[in-house]
Amino acid sequence: MNPPVRRLGLVLKRHDPSVPRIVSGIVPWLQEHAFEIFVDQDSIGEPLFFPATIVPPEELPARVDAVSVFGGDGTFLYAARMVAARGIPILGINLGSLGFLTEVKLEQMQEAFKGLLTGDYELEDRMLLDVEVLKNGRHFARYVALNDAVINKGALARIIELEVSVNSQLVTITRADGIIISTPTGSTGYSLSAGGPILHPTLEALIITPICSHTLTNRPVVVSDAAVVGICLRRGKDVMLTVDGQVGMPLEQGDCLRIGKAEHAMRLIQVEASPFFKLLREKLKWG
Repeated sequence: MNPPVRRLGLVLKRHDPSVPRIVSGIVPWLQEHAFEIFVDQDSIGEPLFFPATIVPPEELPARVDAVSVFGGDGTFLYAARMVAARGIPILGINLGSLGFLTEVKLEQMQEAFKGLLTGDYELEDRMLLDVEVLKNGRHFARYVALNDAVINKGALARIIELEVSVNSQLVTITRADGIIISTPTGSTGYSLSAGGPILHPTLEALIITPICSHTLTNRPVVVSDAAVVGICLRRGKDVMLTVDGQVGMPLEQGDCLRIGKAEHAMRLIQVEASPFFKLLREKLKWG
């Protein structure tokens, strides 16, 4: 059993026309069952039609016991970066999209919330990436990623050249469209589309997946979570670093990344034990 949840934060998928109807229907039920509701200010796409406390995203983690995400994996990734450092667990409500993180279906929603009230739920820790950007050998920026960090070229840019190392040991110098450093959670995302392996999300490892490498022998590599992956842009223009597909920055020739396991993990609320292979069968249409 886990601690009961009384203060519940809501993070909503902006501009989804189904969200106001769904949330307006469930919030009165939540309040009748003694939940205190807080809503992330930045995820509100239109005026709310229910009573709740609206909180800026930087304040939400300190106000809640758990967060419920109404949306798809993109909304979940946004919420994870917001609250993971405080150890706030997240429950994902799936609105019908191809989601590996938002696993609770609408028809399971009330039962899942009842479990939060009684502490009858499971917690699963998911590894996060610490992504540091270095310019001229000095710290410039830092990001946290649940899924992946991607370096890729712009639509009209030429092939880029990247130097890849693990624990300061050179692995390869690759000419490619880019490279993906993924967590096991992110193994079913962009990395999978680029030919990377599927890892069980509770593993602690890093996946290095090239994007359209011009050397056909460059293949995805899995390394220990204790490893630090270094990537330096040796040649290329119009190159971007994108973290979880949502935030990032342009990179210039000579910029480097240092990517390893973050100090804290993301805590995922599950209402069903070990649903990962069931999700694979459903989402990937396996028999």
